Amino acid sequence: MSDPLRTRICDLLGIEVPIVQAGMGYVARAELVAAVSNAGGLGVLGGAGFAPERLRLEIRRCRELTDRPFGVDLLLPVQTTGEVLPARPPHDRPVVDPADLEDGFGEFAVGKDGRPVRPEELMQIVLEEAPPVFAAGLGNPGPWVELLHRNGTVVMGLVGTARAAAKVAAAGADIVIAQGTEGGGHTSRVATSAIVPACVAAVGDVPVLAAGGITTGAGIAAALAMGAEGVWLGTRFVASREAFAHENYKAAIVGANEDSTLITRSYSGKPMRAIRNRWTDDWESRPHDILPFPRQFKNSKDVYVVARRDGITDVGSMPCGQGAWAIDAVESAGDIVGRLADEARSALRRQAARSGA
Repeated sequence: MSDPLRTRICDLLGIEVPIVQAGMGYVARAELVAAVSNAGGLGVLGGAGFAPERLRLEIRRCRELTDRPFGVDLLLPVQTTGEVLPARPPHDRPVVDPADLEDGFGEFAVGKDGRPVRPEELMQIVLEEAPPVFAAGLGNPGPWVELLHRNGTVVMGLVGTARAAAKVAAAGADIVIAQGTEGGGHTSRVATSAIVPACVAAVGDVPVLAAGGITTGAGIAAALAMGAEGVWLGTRFVASREAFAHENYKAAIVGANEDSTLITRSYSGKPMRAIRNRWTDDWESRPHDILPFPRQFKNSKDVYVVARRDGITDVGSMPCGQGAWAIDAVESAGDIVGRLADEARSALRRQAARSGA
């Protein structure tokens, strides 16, 4: 009997089940990435915020922990994409010594000279290290597609509208990720049930991953029924043992209901779905004080990652999707992949039986 869960995504990415772990900043490091990939899905490294050589170290660590495909996710703001830095030959690339790198991590890290890390600097590391998959979590990867394809890297782009999906597909992306507003973190204004079929219709033959509030096997089956060929899951994998996140943050997700989150601009100036806390209550009571992106980071830089890093959940940002209601325990990432795949297969077979297929 054929596997109802096997789609073109599996063949394109070289994976067993079309479950892709979102490249979440700070949280998705090599251990989580490898655990998901080793279980048959695709783990994706959250590269945004790393200093360049730290990103290189994490990519190489992924290769040490898995021999299966994995991805790297970066943010590519429109105003900074397109400049290709000179590629360095392998013998000129620095040897990374983990002892030289601080374990600390700050979102939107700065280099040793105090300058903000430019996306082009991080993209140079991606081009040099040539991971199997690259995902643009923000912005159109178009200016980089040709160079990435030369390395054999599959390119994915995350979008929040069908218009953006069409542009990303036209730019040469191999996979489009359609994210609905139910998803955690920086998110769109359109519901998953609307954005997924709209993007499928907009991109022609380019396969689509569905994202936004999906935390169950039934949700995966529903995404496939809407025309997606796989899913991009974030919140479910934050509540995993391998996620690089404080136990208090994971516990907050386990304890969250479908209405425990809100969309707030109080952390970055862009709409972000996160668990309500004292910080969001304060800023949402005076929205006129919230600065546009990226200036709001001036106000939030000292608290932005403290929930994820230090467990200070009353002020730190806790990205979380509305599907958290279905998460009742912190599990291993491999178990999550296996259970969700089994649940999705069962749901798809029930659906086929009801339709007489």
